[in-house]
Amino acid sequence: MILAGDIGGTKANIALYTSRKDDLKLVQNHQFVSQNYDDFTDLIEEFITLYDVQDSDIEAICFGIAGPIINGVCHTTNLPWIIETKKLQKKYKTNKVKLLNDLEATAYGMLFLDEDEFVQINPNAQKVEATRAVIAAGTGLGEAILFYDGKNYHPMSSEGGHCDFAPLNALQDELLVWMRKRHRTHVSVERLVSGIGISTIYQFLKEQNFAKESLSLQNLNEDTDKNAMITHYALEKKDPLCVETMRVFVEIYAAEAGNLALKSLSLGGVYIGGGIAPKILPFLQDGTFLNTFINKGRFKNTLKNMQIKIALNQNTALLGAAYFGKKVLNKIT
Repeated sequence: MILAGDIGGTKANIALYTSRKDDLKLVQNHQFVSQNYDDFTDLIEEFITLYDVQDSDIEAICFGIAGPIINGVCHTTNLPWIIETKKLQKKYKTNKVKLLNDLEATAYGMLFLDEDEFVQINPNAQKVEATRAVIAAGTGLGEAILFYDGKNYHPMSSEGGHCDFAPLNALQDELLVWMRKRHRTHVSVERLVSGIGISTIYQFLKEQNFAKESLSLQNLNEDTDKNAMITHYALEKKDPLCVETMRVFVEIYAAEAGNLALKSLSLGGVYIGGGIAPKILPFLQDGTFLNTFINKGRFKNTLKNMQIKIALNQNTALLGAAYFGKKVLNKIT
């Protein structure tokens, strides 16, 4: 069996699969709150105990983890965990262990989704068998590449979400100046294109007196997810401050997606993953994202027919880890 996982700073999805000739069968899966565990192995042991899994049942392991994988070791970005390939090999008595960056796993998982699990937002898109890019906003901003060698796709990780935020217009120029007062040494695009980025943009616009804050948002309970409420009011089109927040958010998201497409020359298109995109589909489909994505000067014609597909399946990273685990099991890496 294959032990697979999508390990994020907020939650960890762990699953057990059996490998078939051309497919996988899910045996068990469970979602954990990541911050409830001081050590990653404690979480895995709880899963194993919960479902009475014997160590001898585990033939291969693959985890997609929010953090860079360097020499088989991951120091998780938003958790105090150190996850090591060699320690997992020793503990579970298998040398078939692979650690992937979470976006690397997401990218690989995209290859196994059905067409009805995507929403295409470029009406002029043309299908091309070529390298593809993957960008996903959620707790943070992840970026990856699916390199095409002429026959197969190979996931490549990156930490592109931590690159510098580049303003597009006068309003975003002011936003960058405002952000520098809060993050003096470095303003990454992830600070704005992520869950917390929504409330950050909202706060900026409020301080700029774009519109008056509604009483509903003024009086939010401390336990309420403000990012979710801003999104909710924006989708209702009844709160100008929230609507503008989402417009700016989508604009910055699209610009970074276009940057990634140029850097990777992803003629095969761009996949949009993560938890935020499916929740804000109307804002991604109203033309703002597409127009900003292709607005790259002399390279506009390169981008205007590129596929831009939003993945609706929230288990794409887990699926990618599981299928990569199947490759590890069959030694086709």
